Amino acid sequence: MTTTDRTVLVTGASSGFGALTVRALADAGHIVYAGMRHVDTRNQRAAEDARTYATEHGVTLRPVELDVVDQRSIDRAVATVLDETGRIDVLVHNAGHMVLGPTEAFTPEQLAQAYDTNVLSTQRVNRAVLPHMRARRDGLVVWIGSSSTRGGTPPYLAPYFAAKAGMDSLAVSYAAELARFGVDTAIVVPGSFTVGTNHFANAGHAEDSTVAADYEAEYAGLMGQIGERLAALAPDDQDPAEVARAVVDLVATPKGRRPFRVHVDPADDGAEVVNAVGDRVRTEFYRRVGLEDLLSPRTS
Repeated sequence: MTTTDRTVLVTGASSGFGALTVRALADAGHIVYAGMRHVDTRNQRAAEDARTYATEHGVTLRPVELDVVDQRSIDRAVATVLDETGRIDVLVHNAGHMVLGPTEAFTPEQLAQAYDTNVLSTQRVNRAVLPHMRARRDGLVVWIGSSSTRGGTPPYLAPYFAAKAGMDSLAVSYAAELARFGVDTAIVVPGSFTVGTNHFANAGHAEDSTVAADYEAEYAGLMGQIGERLAALAPDDQDPAEVARAVVDLVATPKGRRPFRVHVDPADDGAEVVNAVGDRVRTEFYRRVGLEDLLSPRTS
């Protein structure tokens, strides 16, 4: 297998980082499946755009119906990829959904839904894909995380931040548990991109309007200010395509030499500093307990 013939499945590929990533991977010569839900209805335009891009650029980019909160949908998507190509070399966990508002105003059910979309979804997809990778003793799992798990964390985004932190913890544990199967792990950590993505525009909001009104009385206009002030922190040349390019670079890097974590943070919210400490402590601890081999995937 060369570095330009990998079969890649990307979740949440209808827009934002996902749409950019599938195009960049296809341009790099890979066979790319753009997982998205509602390919025949709500995301029909996104699916057609992907097919058109493939035709116009002479690349292999195929939309596939994949709803990360539906195990049957995931199983069908994975079966489609395996039937058509016989393999999945790279899995990119990109699907996610932001919510915005005072934490108390979200119902417990809303928090559970945020956790379902951003965390449990990765477990569903892993349980469909990882048996295939483990059997082949090869593969790469890329997790698209968030600098919010360790960096500066503005208010009114707690359910999303908590869910992304949960996903990051899963990724770290999976890295060690997959290492002896020869399956590699990498975490890409985007910062707050306020252009080129729909995170804030498509964000969900708290259902308890009475509680939300109480907070608005004390924090008037804060919801709008968060996006504005994050945008002010980022340089004018911020480019969300950098996240896609980071994924392409990871796929191209040989197993055993990939960085465990890659930050792409135009606002520089401090996550890279904190993660460096946490990842160093993890490395040192594994060495202390005699499990150093779990820090990198088995290559033979």
